Amino acid sequence: METQGSTYKKRTQKDYSLSLKLQIVQEIEQGLLTTTGALDRYGIQAASTVRNWLKKYGNFDYQYTIQQGMSKTPEQRILELEQQVKLLEKQKNRAEYLAERADKKAILFDMMIDIAEKEFNIPIRKKQEPK
Repeated sequence: METQGSTYKKRTQKDYSLSLKLQIVQEIEQGLLTTTGALDRYGIQAASTVRNWLKKYGNFDYQYTIQQGMSKTPEQRILELEQQVKLLEKQKNRAEYLAERADKKAILFDMMIDIAEKEFNIPIRKKQEPK
């Protein structure tokens, strides 16, 4: 298929490197580039591709988006702040979950080392003398 003198090449997700995806997402989030600007600049075929990258690799939570309009009324500002609070609570819960998971993982690894030391009768941990 020919389009305006250039050959059309169907691209897949594998054609875009992770570093390129992250660079595009970063430029869009910093306001240096728009979604349509990214399509033109990097030769991406569909805006949905860039939107998917933004959802997957971006820092913004699209679940709590608000339509931007004219100046905001106090009620709109309150709603926006409530959404920001929900987003921060969601991020806090995720961080707490990851911290708890890391603690459980450390305990599990300690138990595995203890079992291995008993089963094979070899010292795995190094005993360090206090200085």
